[in-house]
This record gives sequence, structure tokens and C-alpha cells, in this order.
Amino acid sequence: MNLRNLLGLLMVVAASWTLAEPLGSPIQPVVSVGRIERLDNFPSRFVEARPIDVWLPSDYSPLKRYAVLYMQDGQGLFDASQTWNKQAWNIHLALSKLMQSGKVQDTIVVGIPNGGKHRYSEYYPDKYLALAPQDVRMDYVRRAQLDQPLADAYLRFLVEELKPVIDRRYATRPEPAGTFVMGSSMGGMISIYALCEYPQVFGGAAGLSTHWVGRPSRWGAPERLQNASLPLAAFNYLQGHLPRANTRRLYMDHGTTGLDAIYRIHQAVVDEIGREMGYDSAHWQSRIFEGPGHSEADWAARVEIPLAFLLGKP
Repeated sequence: MNLRNLLGLLMVVAASWTLAEPLGSPIQPVVSVGRIERLDNFPSRFVEARPIDVWLPSDYSPLKRYAVLYMQDGQGLFDASQTWNKQAWNIHLALSKLMQSGKVQDTIVVGIPNGGKHRYSEYYPDKYLALAPQDVRMDYVRRAQLDQPLADAYLRFLVEELKPVIDRRYATRPEPAGTFVMGSSMGGMISIYALCEYPQVFGGAAGLSTHWVGRPSRWGAPERLQNASLPLAAFNYLQGHLPRANTRRLYMDHGTTGLDAIYRIHQAVVDEIGREMGYDSAHWQSRIFEGPGHSEADWAARVEIPLAFLLGKP
């Protein structure tokens, strides 16, 4: 089925998983493998200050060089005892296992907490909104973003402020082949946007359960939300801004239950865009997992797959 036919079938229902947390836990996460160094109250000219948690593998050495994986929604990555739903990605366990088996390059993880009440402000791409009808755009900015669109500012924080500090402080590989970005739901959307906006910085991006519909669940039950304007704006942006085919790696997936059940048609459109651009399977991977829903436990169960795809040794 081609892109035009898929777009013609698109009827959007929308909701969204949200994190109603402050900007990071006041307590540093505890991990059983490797160690975490916290950069407390990391300042920014672009977004609100927040703690940054940097996970280092057990054998971290300044004599080696490490890829860096920047991850969104950093509150939920490492320590389930500190999360709102008592679930975590356990990204340190998955990555340690893959490194020990030689399946991925040596890597450190930078966990960036979301903006709390400004999560939609930071994670919904400004340039998607610019392509939406004016009434939809204004309504979204007012209600979802509290009149503060911050996605481009958030990316400037990530690229211009955070990354230089990480590269100075740790033994990183600062080039695109050593720099990756990942998230889930709205965090997946901003991660893919980061790759599009800064292909000279990032070598790949992963979006698990990417929330293409873009709308918060508090706006109403999914069956009452039929406005396709937001996902169509995202698709139009991607057609003109995805990195040139096979120069970067993109991974996307979704489950089939709960909120993830509404993503199939949206992801099919995005995949068609990639095919039309000429992406091959070595640089574009899109997967459907029968059964899983929309939670850290679901993402933890399959996170080794995107990690191996993004961070696999050249």
C-alpha cells in the first residue's frame, strides 16, 4: 500500500501516556551494575534546570572511548523504586548484557528527566506544529503546551549545552557514529525529531511506541478524537526532513494493546515514507510486538533489540 492510500485511510484516535513528575528525582538512582554519576541542577539558557544521570559501565576507563546514548524521560530508566509506577527500563542491565556479549560498542547512557508539566512543550516538535492548521496549532500550544512551545529550545539544550559537557567530562566518541538518542511515546517523537534537526550530531535514533497522534489523554477518550491534523503535520515534516537514506539509523516499534493499539496505521505511514526515500533494512527498522502495551516494563522487555540496532559494532 502506498503513502497516498495509507493517508486516505488514516482516522486518528489519540491519547497519551504522561509523566506527572517533577524534573527528576531528588534522590540519585541506585543500580546493581555499573555506576551513576549525577550532574545536579544542570543549568540551561533554554529550558529549566534539572539533574542529569550518567550511567557508566562497570569497566569504564578514561583510556577507552565510549558511544553515548542520550535518553528521554530519564526518571524511568534505572531505578523502579523511584518511579511513579514502580517500573523502570533497567537500561543498565540490558546494555551491560549486550556489551559483555560483544553485540554493541562500549556505551554510556545519559538520562535526561522530562520537563514535568512542560513535557508536551519540550517533546512535541515545533516544526510539526508549524505545519498544522492554525486553529489546531493554537489550541495545542494553549492546552497541551501551556503556551510554551519548547521543543527546539530543548534540542538546543541537548546539543549546545549538555553534549559538550558530557564530551569534556567523559571519554566519549563525540562524532555522529558515537552519538545516539532514544525515547518512548512522546520521548520517541522528540528523539526522531532530534535526528532530523541535527543529523550532523546524531548517528541514529530510536522511538519505542512513538506517540504520532501527539494529543494528551486528558483531552478525551480515544474514540472521540478523530482529528488527523497533528499526525499529518508530522508526516509532512518527515517527508522533507528525514536524513538522506542510509546515512543514519532509525528504529521504531509499537505493541498491540492499550495505547499502543492505536499506533499501527500511523507507523505504517512513517514506514512508507522511509521506503519511498530508499531506506534499507540496515538503516531502518520498524517492528510490531504482539501483546505488549505502553509502559516501562513493556519497553524493558524488548529494549535489547533497538540497542543492538543502534549500537551494533560497525
